[in-house]
Amino acid sequence: MLIDIDGVLTVSWEPLPGAVAAVEWLRASGVPFALVTNTTSRTRASIAGRLAEAGFPVAENDILTAPAVTAAHLREHHPRARCLLLNAGDIRDDLTGVTLVDAPDAPDAPAGLDPDVDVVVIGGAGPQFGYDALNRVFRHLRLGARLVAMHRNLYWRTADGLDLDTGAFLPGLERAAGVEAEITGKPSAAFFAAALSHLGADPSRTLMVGDDIESDVLAAQRVGVTGVLVKTGKYLPETHRAASGTPDHVLDSFADLPDLLERLATGSG
Repeated sequence: MLIDIDGVLTVSWEPLPGAVAAVEWLRASGVPFALVTNTTSRTRASIAGRLAEAGFPVAENDILTAPAVTAAHLREHHPRARCLLLNAGDIRDDLTGVTLVDAPDAPDAPAGLDPDVDVVVIGGAGPQFGYDALNRVFRHLRLGARLVAMHRNLYWRTADGLDLDTGAFLPGLERAAGVEAEITGKPSAAFFAAALSHLGADPSRTLMVGDDIESDVLAAQRVGVTGVLVKTGKYLPETHRAASGTPDHVLDSFADLPDLLERLATGSG
């Protein structure tokens, strides 16, 4: 099992009804699973701690984040690069082996541009994505820096409603600077390959559960994983109707997952 967190298990880190019991069922049934998330506001250790406090039987090794996959991507494809990070939240502990320069929104960031920035890394959006920060990123890209983005998510669900995310800003940067971002998190095939490798799992025997029909579900189906869409989190009926494909399964919530797995095991699903 590959399981998204935000909008599937929790909203604003509060458990959705029945989610803890369903994860406990997976653990007791011996089903290998990984929590795969584009969340960029917390490190793997912080996420594991918050979920454990909420009652989920998970540890840091059960979690694969876009920042962790991004670090591996940078080490492999941009070794020794000096990276400028724009992100809402402190994820530096997950960016092991990556050389970071001052964030563009930092109070002590220099007024001029550092000509030695090789890669601009875009994480999750938040108040840090102001004009000055985005303009500084744009200028670095115009000087030849590469662009790596952890995801293209347009929005996510919070306790207060839907909030804008990186996908609302990234296309403008790409178009203005004449570049195309390397995407490291969902929906990239590389992210799912990393998640399957983490579990040692065969895609044909793996399910991906998510609330984002494009980035979670259909992207997983394109790499041979069975997609399960849940009607919680960012799910919207109009997005479902306008999607580029059809999910393999649709559930009201993650709490319904044990019943689906039992039906699949008996051939009735």
